[in-house]
Amino acid sequence: MVSGRKNSGRKLVSDINVVPYIDVMLVLLVVFMVTAPMMTQGVKVDLPDANAQPLKVEDEQELLIVSVDEGGRYFLNVGENTKAPKTLEQITDIVSKIRKAKPKSQVFVEGDDQTRYGFVVSVMASLQRAGVGDIGLVTESPGPETKKK
Repeated sequence: MVSGRKNSGRKLVSDINVVPYIDVMLVLLVVFMVTAPMMTQGVKVDLPDANAQPLKVEDEQELLIVSVDEGGRYFLNVGENTKAPKTLEQITDIVSKIRKAKPKSQVFVEGDDQTRYGFVVSVMASLQRAGVGDIGLVTESPGPETKKK
């Protein structure tokens, strides 16, 4: 006769086998570690709104403004002759020296309305190589002339 107990030697196991989940997590970790550096190759820019409020600047901060005209010439608002065009290497050297002496100095880029985007990106990339991680863009508030467009 058959006794009333089934599977008398075995117990029901209610544990979840997490080994496959760990394998999947490790594969995802490797994928993200490989792809993350590829996503950060651009120049980081925080674009202000056209209707942004003016920034408050402390007295001890020095404002460094790099200007780009429509011909691709670069100007810096510090130094002996601010009206003379400078090369990207000169601007990078001057800005890095000022930032080492005064780390709270803010750097802004302003471009002419007709300036090609490549000139602005070039100066921003050079400033990043000089150790400037936070670059502001100078804009004008929209006036009645710009609202017509």
